[in-house]
Amino acid sequence: MSRLLGSVRSRATLAATLVVAVALVAAGTAVLLSLRSNLIDQAGTAADRSARTVATHLAGGKTYGQLSLDDDDQPVQVVDEHGRLVAASEDLELISGTGTDAVRPRAATPTPTPTDGSGDEDADEDTDDDSSPESLEPGEIHEKTVFTDGSATIDHHSADYRFAAVRVETEKQGLLTVYAGAPLSAEQSAVDTALTVMLIGFPLLLAVVAGVTWLVTRRALRPVEDIRAEMAAITASEDLARRVPVPDTHDEVARLARTTNETLAALETSVERQRRFVADASHELRSPIASLRTQLEVGAAHPELLDVEEAVEDTVRLQRLAADLLLLARLDAGERPAAGARLDLAALAREEAAARTGVSVEASGAVEVAGSRGQLERVLTNLLDNARRHARSAVTVAVRQEDEWAVVGVADDGDGVPEGDRERIFERFVRLDDARSRDDGGAGLGLAIARDVAVRHGGTLTVRTAPEGGALFELRLPLV
Repeated sequence: MSRLLGSVRSRATLAATLVVAVALVAAGTAVLLSLRSNLIDQAGTAADRSARTVATHLAGGKTYGQLSLDDDDQPVQVVDEHGRLVAASEDLELISGTGTDAVRPRAATPTPTPTDGSGDEDADEDTDDDSSPESLEPGEIHEKTVFTDGSATIDHHSADYRFAAVRVETEKQGLLTVYAGAPLSAEQSAVDTALTVMLIGFPLLLAVVAGVTWLVTRRALRPVEDIRAEMAAITASEDLARRVPVPDTHDEVARLARTTNETLAALETSVERQRRFVADASHELRSPIASLRTQLEVGAAHPELLDVEEAVEDTVRLQRLAADLLLLARLDAGERPAAGARLDLAALAREEAAARTGVSVEASGAVEVAGSRGQLERVLTNLLDNARRHARSAVTVAVRQEDEWAVVGVADDGDGVPEGDRERIFERFVRLDDARSRDDGGAGLGLAIARDVAVRHGGTLTVRTAPEGGALFELRLPLV
């Protein structure tokens, strides 16, 4: 059961069915209440019409015996101002919900007129109970109708009724109240029929809703299942060149498939880049390690032939390469500069230039940025070493502010970088042919490290042609 409810299709079907069920119950209840209210109002209208017909006859001077009260469907009572039943339907056997439960009229007896201020206590009490809210003229019928619900038995048939009570003032009988009832059997039958239809139709409608929702969600989620199956196959095969199918729609599932393929493409590129990185790193490490091992083996066999200076150079080269690889690994892991650290790029450029010959610095004032001093120092070191390696005679460093950016330009008077290689030189372990032929060439990591550090600091590193004809590397970092 828990596995079934864990399905999106199951939850969607259950949710849709519950929502429709609640809506149907609410709508059905409203319809039943409205239907019952309307039918009760119709019964009340019929009862009021019957009561006013009898009241009209009484107001016209008819006696009780002249009234026609033989309607089997509508019980009628006529009660005088003392609460005595003076006229009723012929076959009336039981009644409730009116002013009196009497079903057989009693002849009216004269009420003695009190002479000493005292009178019949029962008559006073009846008069108080049946007091009229306003006086009526003889022959006048009260405009207000009072409705009550009750039951009656006529000719051994019992039913519920809607009673209407109407007051009428007569010349001979005085104030009378006419009670007339209209049966509620039609209302009950209609409500029962509607309820039966709802009890039968609602479950069928809910079954249809559940089935349609199940089919629609299955069709809508079929592309998702195809994506899941393809991702599972990619995971099992470890073939990142495969892609998930993209449905021919413009909905969220299609966007999910396209985003998944973009993620797979980025992952494939990253994995391939990592493989090339490991292969290139192994190749670059193999040369100094092999050279150092050869020298040590020769030195162990023939100490007089050991070239200590060359061994130290290979060790330093190996140390620098290991440091570069470690820094790249930290950058790939998402290491970012410490927040709040501020430094002056102009002062940092002067310090780096002072340690090298043939490097001049042009800076008008302090240019402060936020970031890691060690990493930005590595950027300047790599740029200056690269410029000195390719310069003929001089290297110029210009530090300035440009809008909201701190700009450091490192220019040399060498041959420059061909336009087609200006992005490739920032890839790892990439060296142009002329750089590879130089004995003091690096491993091809310096510019890659410089750009990665610049990006981590929210900046950029680009290369273009310098005014002197050589290469101009331009580092841009946001000002503090």
